[in-house]
Amino acid sequence: MTTDFKLSAESEPPRLGKLSKLARFGLLGAALTVAAGTFAYFGGWFIRDDLTPARFVDGFEQVNGVHAGFRRNHAKGMGVFGFFDSNGNGVRLSQAVIFQPGRVQVIGRFSLGGGHPDVSDKPDAVRGLALQFSLPNGELWRTAMINFPVFPFRTPEAFYEQLIASKPDPNTGKHDPGKMEEFLASHPETVQALTVIKGQPSSSGFDNSTFHSSNAFRFINSAGDSIPVRWIMTPMQPFESANNASIPQDKNYLFNALIAQIHRQPLRWRLIIVIGQPGDPTNDATIPWPAEREQVVVGTLTLDRVESDDTSAATDLNFDPLVLPVGIAPSDDPLLSARSAVYSQSFTRRAGETKQPSAIRPSDVRKGE
Repeated sequence: MTTDFKLSAESEPPRLGKLSKLARFGLLGAALTVAAGTFAYFGGWFIRDDLTPARFVDGFEQVNGVHAGFRRNHAKGMGVFGFFDSNGNGVRLSQAVIFQPGRVQVIGRFSLGGGHPDVSDKPDAVRGLALQFSLPNGELWRTAMINFPVFPFRTPEAFYEQLIASKPDPNTGKHDPGKMEEFLASHPETVQALTVIKGQPSSSGFDNSTFHSSNAFRFINSAGDSIPVRWIMTPMQPFESANNASIPQDKNYLFNALIAQIHRQPLRWRLIIVIGQPGDPTNDATIPWPAEREQVVVGTLTLDRVESDDTSAATDLNFDPLVLPVGIAPSDDPLLSARSAVYSQSFTRRAGETKQPSAIRPSDVRKGE
């Protein structure tokens, strides 16, 4: 996915000059193929009776194949462990215990989008970071983030339409560009979202990637006040553009670099809460909020240990975004219940299968020690 132009939150998308209509759709279609590997997001509240969580997971299996024991999306990954230090700044925003000053333990997983567990790492691959915070009162907070500033689809129905349009032809192994053109023509919000996504430069690795909540949520404070929020994890490691970094030939170079970095020293991110204002959409993940919205740094995430998917406890976790502590609630975004339902369906299927070894083996993790 190229990132050779920028787009602010309030500007119009750049014009594509004299490119033909098919060529324009082809460029966006290529980005959308990458975007489709972000999250197995959809289940729950569907408009059509036949659009069920099982059918969504069937769709991912039709596109990516069935890889027994692996997630149906974000199949390639690696476990991480660490802790979160709250600075207390979030107490005024939410009554959630996570924001009281102090430290809580964290387990998580870095991953690449897509359903192929042995896919080669690429600079423009969609990167995921899923986390579980274990609160001292026994509550859990789970969040699954990606390195996209917005999400490409507004509704579960739109994602499903695109998923079917991207199904490869069995004879050529490629999707039909005409079907992708038809999808994009009927979903201008996806075209706009992809323009925003393509305007964000890709970083050189997991360690200096920014991760976004994608959906909006609501914080409830001790007085019962409710405010719309999104959140981002911003790296404390210096940014380096993927365009300037040398790309090793190793197919697992992103993960191997992460292993080596954490063995050298812990990696850190700041958790930033973005506070929405009246008029900011909470039910449409394709639209960015204005850049001038208030941002509150509420703490620091530290990751200091890595482990292969073959041995990590994170492998058996379902990072359901609706596992929320008191003080954090879902917004009216229809994708949230959809994500929850399809995550559950994917988890149930892989839990009953015999998993093959992961691309990142325990021996690979030990090499950097």
